[in-house]
Amino acid sequence: MECSKKIKELRESTGMNRREFCEYFDIPYRTVTEWERDNRHAPEYVLRLLEYYIRMEKLAKENKVKKADD
Repeated sequence: MECSKKIKELRESTGMNRREFCEYFDIPYRTVTEWERDNRHAPEYVLRLLEYYIRMEKLAKENKVKKADD
């Protein structure tokens, strides 16, 4: 998957807007913007780490919904 699509997919899975995502993960806003616009590419390990962290910390929206139903 393309870097731009992957980073946007990860961000949207958390339900965060770009500003919130950047603040939460301490990534400069311009960096994420450039990644999403496909002007720059995030290193593959960064994408893997973000994906892992989002999954382990249950930041994805679908996990929050499931927890609320329990």
